[in-house]
Amino acid sequence: MTEQHPVAVLGGGSFGTAVANLLAENGHPVRQWMRDPAQAEAMRSNRENPRYLKGIRLHDGVEPVSDLLPVLQGSELVFVALPSSALRSVLAPHAELLGGKCLVSLTKGIEAHSFKLMSQILEEIAPKARIGVLSGPNLAREIAEHALTATVVASEDEALCQQVQAVLHGRTFRVYASADRFGVELGGALKNVYAIISGMAVALGMGENTKSMLITRALAEMTRFAVSQGANPMTFLGLAGVGDLIVTCSSPKSRNYQVGHALGQGLTLDEAVNRLGEVAEGVNTLKVLKAKSQEVGVYMPLVAGLHAILFEGRTLAQVIEHLMRAEPKTDVDFISTSGFN
Repeated sequence: MTEQHPVAVLGGGSFGTAVANLLAENGHPVRQWMRDPAQAEAMRSNRENPRYLKGIRLHDGVEPVSDLLPVLQGSELVFVALPSSALRSVLAPHAELLGGKCLVSLTKGIEAHSFKLMSQILEEIAPKARIGVLSGPNLAREIAEHALTATVVASEDEALCQQVQAVLHGRTFRVYASADRFGVELGGALKNVYAIISGMAVALGMGENTKSMLITRALAEMTRFAVSQGANPMTFLGLAGVGDLIVTCSSPKSRNYQVGHALGQGLTLDEAVNRLGEVAEGVNTLKVLKAKSQEVGVYMPLVAGLHAILFEGRTLAQVIEHLMRAEPKTDVDFISTSGFN
């Protein structure tokens, strides 16, 4: 398939560029679409994405472009790395072209108001397309620098999973498959919220015990919510759950961690986001997740606490004191033990 048709990557950010390079390194011609013609021209001329992946050479097999229509017309496999706020508006006008194509979302976010995941939006726009998601502990710069990395492609369409494995699997990038598209995608979206909390904790000098507690309780909290929405809890023990959570909550390379760290240093939310210069999906996810958890009655104290800090004038110290004084709970309350006996 890819010998006849270029693979499309939609989005000019760091992760889209890293995936485009991976595809090209594996011998596939790639058209990387971005909205900004000036960015596309700069990347074609300089063979680098200086705004988002400075210092990483863009593979010769990647063609940066800014005209979307021919990209969609000429590609059967499309990786979608657009910000969650832009995905619908970019693709909806071209819905007729998407039928029968393989659309794989790389975006870890949730649409405001609808609480739809990106693959659900793709499904809504193009009901005849074949849909999958890619998620895992995948820091873009490390992928681009060929650090050993693993990811998960998730879809009910087994042939799509095999197709994505075939084009992306390489000597430094390992691709596992899952049939739990909803759980894999939800894990990728939810963990961004907790990375903001972790970045704040580090900036405020909190200890290793504290960071471990935050990450572990975050895993319990996000899994509890996901199970309430129909996800498989075992998905969250894999790369797209605990794996992604650990790297996003531990690494200064994580965008959401960087926002949290800046907040812990005393910057306002607007200042922290502006300093980053990229989309931090966790901020948007926090708002919709707080409302949804209240609507469905799922206990999410870390989400409520971060929301109080960012939008209700509370401090991290006040929120942590409230959490520590709360009634003791069961440690692991989201997985039935009956299957392990």
